Amino acid sequence: MKVAIVHDWLVTYAGAERVLEQIIDLYPKADLFSLIDHLSDDRKFIFNKTVNTSFLQHFPFVKKKYRLYLPLMPTAIERFDFSSYDLIISSSHAVAKGVKTNPDSTHICYCHTPIRYAWDLYDQYLEDFGLDKGLKSYIAKSILNYIKKWDFRTSNRVNYFIANSKYVSDRIRRIYGRDSKVIYPPVDTNKYTPKYQKENFYLTASRMVPYKKIDLIVEAFASMPDKKLIVVGDGLEYYKIKSKSANNIELLGFQRTELFLDYMQRARAFVFAADEDFGITPVEAQACGTPVIAYGKGGVLETIINNKTGILFNEQNRDSLIDAVQRFENSSDLFNYSDIRKNAERFSIERFRYEFKKYVDDVLMQ
Repeated sequence: MKVAIVHDWLVTYAGAERVLEQIIDLYPKADLFSLIDHLSDDRKFIFNKTVNTSFLQHFPFVKKKYRLYLPLMPTAIERFDFSSYDLIISSSHAVAKGVKTNPDSTHICYCHTPIRYAWDLYDQYLEDFGLDKGLKSYIAKSILNYIKKWDFRTSNRVNYFIANSKYVSDRIRRIYGRDSKVIYPPVDTNKYTPKYQKENFYLTASRMVPYKKIDLIVEAFASMPDKKLIVVGDGLEYYKIKSKSANNIELLGFQRTELFLDYMQRARAFVFAADEDFGITPVEAQACGTPVIAYGKGGVLETIINNKTGILFNEQNRDSLIDAVQRFENSSDLFNYSDIRKNAERFSIERFRYEFKKYVDDVLMQ
């Protein structure tokens, strides 16, 4: 059986790439495709495979500005030739699921989310990037509407959908009108291990893009000068977020996994304010025995047990987060670090590998 694995773009090692890593390891002889491959020297998670890339690979500034080429991505993904493959596995949060396949092949899509820019974050995307007014707005809306129509139409190219959470499964049903199997992403519970001696600081970590709401977290802690916050990560909004910082907030920028893990193990709590499809970092925190203070929407409702492994807040604003921090400090006796760790073990790598391989085998036997 000839197998192809398709990923949107390879520029970093984040949540979607953790899933990709395990899929490649399950199918080591598969050919790997991606719109672009601009990974650094650390290519271990793709097992140093040769990547088949699209015509976008050599476009100007594509390494950091690849989102600017969104209008070309549907054409680029459709140019790949999968006519000789029996099984195509797409790992998709943008356009990978839109590949063209032959009628006799089986296409299974692991869907991290239907493309955010075109659906749930449509208005927020336009506002955050200053594209909600004038001629730029007209052009941007035309592009996003084209992407939305293309995304809906190409959902029929997928034979079977796997969703990374019940939250995403509901969105797949609502947007595409398709059923899906829920298989949660893998968390390396062998690497993210607990330290039960916590220190008096809070931690957040993320790519600094608008929907992650790191600015909200920084604003909230700037209003609580007696509480220390450490922020790990970089991205488009780094300098905007830095301008909102205060003396009790330390921005560390990007950190290697080993250093990030050390902070995660020692933190009093991990803070998470995004409406995320799954949210792998809050689970990594729990694997370290660290409770999570999180916005109570999206995938965290499936990974955090309120008042047992974390505290949820209902509004995505500063006051709601401040209230949650106060509630957390007033109820610290509720949190048993061993119970928090045990909850995270539900999302282990071993569990993912077993469920994914079994599902694919079952589909191919039908």
